[in-house]
Amino acid sequence: MIVLRSPKPFLRALSGQVQDIPPIWLMRQAGRYLPEYRAVRAEVGGFLDLCYDPDRACEVTLQPIRRFGFDAAILFSDILVLPHALQQKVWFVEGEGPKLEPLRDASDLAILQPDAVLGHLRPVFETVAKLNAALPMETALIGFAGAPWTVATYMIEGGSSRDFAKTKIWTYRDPDSFQRLIDILVDATADYLVAQIDAGADAVQLFDSWAGALDEAGFRRWSLEPAKAIVERVRARHPDVPIIGFPRAAGPLYMDYAAETGVTAVSLDQGLPAEWAARTLPRDVVTQGNLDPMALLAGGTALDRAVDHILQAFDGRPHIFNLGHGIIKETPPDYVERLVARIRRATS
Repeated sequence: MIVLRSPKPFLRALSGQVQDIPPIWLMRQAGRYLPEYRAVRAEVGGFLDLCYDPDRACEVTLQPIRRFGFDAAILFSDILVLPHALQQKVWFVEGEGPKLEPLRDASDLAILQPDAVLGHLRPVFETVAKLNAALPMETALIGFAGAPWTVATYMIEGGSSRDFAKTKIWTYRDPDSFQRLIDILVDATADYLVAQIDAGADAVQLFDSWAGALDEAGFRRWSLEPAKAIVERVRARHPDVPIIGFPRAAGPLYMDYAAETGVTAVSLDQGLPAEWAARTLPRDVVTQGNLDPMALLAGGTALDRAVDHILQAFDGRPHIFNLGHGIIKETPPDYVERLVARIRRATS
């Protein structure tokens, strides 16, 4: 790994540089916990309308950068814009979350239109370009997509799920047709990430939020192998752009994911012991994470202790401070400010 000389601490960490003050950003750092976000959200009709509005999406992406001075901004969008771009019906219900017209069996794969994806997502790429021009020189821009397994669960379950029963049964009963769905998503996801990089993203993250629902064999086939294929395709076009993988709740299978997918960094959920990760994961793979979002919601000295524990565990290793999952909407902004101050004062 070549250490990058960059004014952006986030990119220096991804190049393997150990920094006295680790860079910080938070998953879902632009969102409902911020009053300024809620004000913009009230101006538009549906959630997808906000995702496809370059001016407003740019604005809400910038809000946490202005307020907290994070080292990276992440594009405001959603992982479900991809099935929407594939022409599956997707909508969001206030208080309930995403809803999709579910894929029921292999015959429903015919509704998907991969050729429509990049044209449909043109407003997202416009947002990336606007952000690239608007962000401070020292702030990196992260593009992202959902990993094929996680996106497929939404497409089949019709929304969120506790047990992913419909999806898992499909994988067992008809793995060949499920593989066709995964292949469609691998191609579309790689193209989507490449287009974000073309538009100005400095790095990209692949969110496999439901990877922990898979057994070991399923994890390898439906999470690890698709991630590896996406990394290879993105690297073929942009060999030097960092790629972060987030196989949430993968437990010890993080080791295989980090070693075999080719990602630059792995984002760690809060269930993974920080000391184990720092000791076990390949030294050439950067780590990111893994503060419990509930510790941030609690605030106070409990937050301070949790932050200090992570800083100590990853001391001497290139690390990006983040949460183990997305920020909780009830989190007081003052607690986020305390978190950022704790990291920068504790290590300065």
